[in-house]
Amino acid sequence: MRSRSLALVVREGKILMIQTYRFNRYIFELPGGGVEAGETPEEAAIRELKEECGLDGKINRPLNITHRKNGDTEYVFLVDVSAEQEPIVGYDPEVPEGEEQAIKNVCWKTFNELSEKDRAFLWSYGLLQVDGFYELALGWGDEISYPTGNK
Repeated sequence: MRSRSLALVVREGKILMIQTYRFNRYIFELPGGGVEAGETPEEAAIRELKEECGLDGKINRPLNITHRKNGDTEYVFLVDVSAEQEPIVGYDPEVPEGEEQAIKNVCWKTFNELSEKDRAFLWSYGLLQVDGFYELALGWGDEISYPTGNK
């Protein structure tokens, strides 16, 4: 069992995402990873942001804590990054040397540029608490809609 920490960074209505190849498809996810021994969840989120995106950040506030059935805990923090910093494709230090890195891309994405699956995880991470996204949800209609193939 290992706790994880994630960094949610928003700039001009776009979310910082890393693109990885997992579960037999390319997915967009938040920068983050395991909390190391002797490290706080906040320190882990900042370290993972630096490793995976090359950015120095500062915790703004916690957004969500999820306790998984297997005993793991997942922490999500809203993280501020100065406007002059631009992300780069970083690395995952847990990938053994010589093996292909899982991180394929780092980019800013609007909510509407993400798949239904990727969006669902963002809501569970506390996106509704971030300026602009609550208002986005309020602007949706009242009709029931379903992702493709789930009627």
